[in-house]
Amino acid sequence: MDVKTLLKGATIFPITSNPFKGDILISNGKIEKIGENIQDPNAEIVDLTGKFLFPGFVDAHSHIGLFEEGVGYYYSDGNEATDPVTPHVKALDGFNPQDPAIERALAGGVTTVMIVPGSANPIGGQGSVVKFKSIIVEECVVKDPAGLKMAFGENPKRVYGERKQQTPSTRMGTAGVIRDYFIKVKNYMKKKEIAEKEGKEFTETDLKMEIGELVLRKKIPARIHAHRADDILTAIRIAEEFGFNLVIEHGTEAYKISKILAEKNIPVVVGPLLTFRTKLELKDLTMEVIAKLVEAGVMIALMCDHPVIPLEYATVQAATAMRYGAREEDLLKILTINPAKILGLDNTIGSIEEGKDADLVVWSDHPFNMKSKVERVFIEGMEVFRR
Repeated sequence: MDVKTLLKGATIFPITSNPFKGDILISNGKIEKIGENIQDPNAEIVDLTGKFLFPGFVDAHSHIGLFEEGVGYYYSDGNEATDPVTPHVKALDGFNPQDPAIERALAGGVTTVMIVPGSANPIGGQGSVVKFKSIIVEECVVKDPAGLKMAFGENPKRVYGERKQQTPSTRMGTAGVIRDYFIKVKNYMKKKEIAEKEGKEFTETDLKMEIGELVLRKKIPARIHAHRADDILTAIRIAEEFGFNLVIEHGTEAYKISKILAEKNIPVVVGPLLTFRTKLELKDLTMEVIAKLVEAGVMIALMCDHPVIPLEYATVQAATAMRYGAREEDLLKILTINPAKILGLDNTIGSIEEGKDADLVVWSDHPFNMKSKVERVFIEGMEVFRR
């Protein structure tokens, strides 16, 4: 059955083209038509005169549903901090789509997130892309697995260094653990190739190695937690040694090596920025990182790192960056089409274009106006939030 909704009269911000006043026709969860004075007698009409219409915001690094809101340790499922190498664990298996923070995220205009394990382990587990459209996990999934979380810097050092007799306790140890893992993955892949050439059944399936193989075959990227410039460079060095794709997560000091990141075409999911400096590797944290990386030509997105900054405040963080030289046009892309590109999903989300998913947010005013509120949210044409 062809279900149609016609959104009329809003100021539309497509992101990939200039804003205009007009209409959007939604058909079976997709944007069928965009224009002025669209007519369709079979569509349910929604009058949005005086409202602002944006694509759903995308956060490419989140722990929502993993570190749940207001429940404490027993509902904290973001870190399997029992072994420095846990590629077989999946963020999706710890994700609770009934986390109360999700409704508040919708109230902030966020519709899609990449959920990832925390940064306790050098090899931390698999991330997934989900939409906030159901309390059934399988109905939320957009892409799984969508990346392998890895971590450099202080967190793995702290978690395992405190145990005294377990690697890593230094940055050298973290890099060593990661190299050792990928060497084992390469050897595993050779065994599989030999069995295939000899026409034999491969009977030594190892889930930890299987995920690493996806990374080395460039089926999924490494999503690498790194704040300091030297940690970012170590991540790049190891990625080039083994030939896999990477995305830098946080990138606090990425502006110090912006030329290298631009030349190597390495994306950075920056943030959180509207927070205090909780550890030494954040001492050079600055909101100027956005303007500097954009100027250098680095592909960036902006994370809240929920629950560090609750997702409902995504626009507050972004708008604040305008005080530090970031431009409105760039910030809107950083909240929408850029993270969609980083996730490899820009053909379906991140902008208002014909043929894309109808993930649309109705605002009372421009999202960077602190008086503005989200009034309605549609995900794939279905209304999931209404104020």
